Amino acid sequence: MNKFSWIWLASPLLFACSETATPNAQSASAKPQPVTEQFEASTDYHSFSNPDQVRVTHLDLDLTADFERRVLHGQATLSFERIDEAAKSLIVDTRDLMIDNVTVDGTKVDYDLKPADPELGSALQIMLPESATKVTIAYQTSPSASGVQWLSPEQTAGKQYPFLFTQAQAVHARSFIPLQDSPQVRMTYEATIHTPQELLAVMSASNDPDTARDGEYHFTMAQPIPSYLIALAIGNLEFQAMGERTGVYAEPELLAPAAAEFEDTESMLELTEKAFGPYQWDRYDLLILPPSFPFGGMENPRLSFITPTVIAGDKSLVALIAHELAHSWSGNAVTNATWRDLWLNEGFTTYLTYRIMEQLYGEDRYNMEAVLGYQSLQTDIEALKAKDEILAIDLRGRNPDDVFSDIPYEKGALLLREIEQKVGRDNFDAFLMDYFEHFSFQSITTQSFIDYLDQTLLKQYPEKLSKQRIKQWIFEPGLPKGAPVPQSDAFAKINRMRSAWLDQEMAVTDIKTQAWTTHEWLYFLNNLPQELSADQLQALDSQFNLTASQNNEIAHSWLLIAVKNEYKPAYDRLYEYLVNIGRNKLVKPLYRELSKTEEGKAFATKAFNEAKSGYHPLTIKANQGFVEK
Repeated sequence: MNKFSWIWLASPLLFACSETATPNAQSASAKPQPVTEQFEASTDYHSFSNPDQVRVTHLDLDLTADFERRVLHGQATLSFERIDEAAKSLIVDTRDLMIDNVTVDGTKVDYDLKPADPELGSALQIMLPESATKVTIAYQTSPSASGVQWLSPEQTAGKQYPFLFTQAQAVHARSFIPLQDSPQVRMTYEATIHTPQELLAVMSASNDPDTARDGEYHFTMAQPIPSYLIALAIGNLEFQAMGERTGVYAEPELLAPAAAEFEDTESMLELTEKAFGPYQWDRYDLLILPPSFPFGGMENPRLSFITPTVIAGDKSLVALIAHELAHSWSGNAVTNATWRDLWLNEGFTTYLTYRIMEQLYGEDRYNMEAVLGYQSLQTDIEALKAKDEILAIDLRGRNPDDVFSDIPYEKGALLLREIEQKVGRDNFDAFLMDYFEHFSFQSITTQSFIDYLDQTLLKQYPEKLSKQRIKQWIFEPGLPKGAPVPQSDAFAKINRMRSAWLDQEMAVTDIKTQAWTTHEWLYFLNNLPQELSADQLQALDSQFNLTASQNNEIAHSWLLIAVKNEYKPAYDRLYEYLVNIGRNKLVKPLYRELSKTEEGKAFATKAFNEAKSGYHPLTIKANQGFVEK
């Protein structure tokens, strides 16, 4: 996922059977242990499931989308293998699901739906006949399922048809499918989805661009994936090819601009294959979602879900596409085994993103994006508590939705950049190719990575790499002394111009921006002083028309400056921005800053209340604290 609360049960789950089953989730009263290399690395504290005893290997879904009631209903058949032959039950995760019945070979079996935890949902324990190899669960979702968003026609680009999309990461798959909702459990799946006849369904699986629009769609995912990568979308969608293996799905109104913006996707795919090994997912397509999508992108395999806010018209924000594509190697094929290990997904992927952008658009673009990423990391380090600056973060008692930051992304990438600089790029590329092949379609822990590094680069380059230094990066807060600091010549020129203008040595009309990229604009704006005078703000706005910018990233930076300085001429645009965009990265800093004054909080509350019906549940949860009185 591109840059985006656990509450434990009050008492352990009790199981009404002779089998002893210990859930991974712990009591709220349990005192967190300090993070060390010996942390219980293989334990997923955010799942009640029992894959160490019974492990699901395949999912068969048959679901109907009821837009009137806003529910998915049907059945899920789970095929499993017994790791422990003595195991008498299968335990899966659910959240707000209505269970109709559970059967084995058409015969109903006993099950126990445990009391709900507000963050983890409910454990569903299914009693297994001795010969059973699969169970079928008939169920329906809640209209308020945390992983499903239902949009009215008015909330879409076309304004004529409703829209549905799911978002399973980190622990929301359980809100629309009963399963072992842990990244360490990988499964293949097949699905049949029933929709209104005028709508098209797509999934993170094999999508046929030429499929008939008949209200029944069939999907196969032949590669084993973790539950958080299961995804579904339904809407008035059309398809346009961008290359032999790449294309884009979108509402008709967005299809042409999206295809033009992301036309380099095939080239990205080819370059990444050449550097880091073959693409193992057959096709790579994009789905452009309505603006309420809470993230920049989601790396659902074969079909990345993408926010429309990156359609800038000049390809300036396509690093997000490179990021989601790179997840096909780091994250989707080699996956973090628990959410503590998120940096193995996002740090590797962020590093690969920079490399892809360098190969496609040149070293200057690479340097600019790396500097912006480093500055964003520094901002997070200043704001975060020390315990949240650790790559192998202790997430016990916490919700991974609440702790996404630049630490797993940019700090993780910076660690890899340091290793690359110490052993040489060619040597590090060879390591990465072997790493992706060695762990292909596996879920691994931080300790797995350290052990592999011990057997490879640390053994090959003992005079250049230190295991102690690697552990310092992973287990200690902040950045180690001597960590790489990206530099950009283009930004050095901007620094000189910005300083000259602020010192009144240069008029605003002499700041030549005609050739600036989005990255140069962001660097210029993000590094202005926190406090600017009304005259300075007016001068910038008049000269560069910043309030009216249709580039959502530039508009975000400018509007944040406007809020900090109470620049009221931008507030109409600010209101429109908050009401029409649901991407949390863009709206949360604005809500946070507005909430610091009573007047700002009243403004934020009004905007939030108007926008709320179109916001994703995750965006609502992330921002409602800024508007509550």
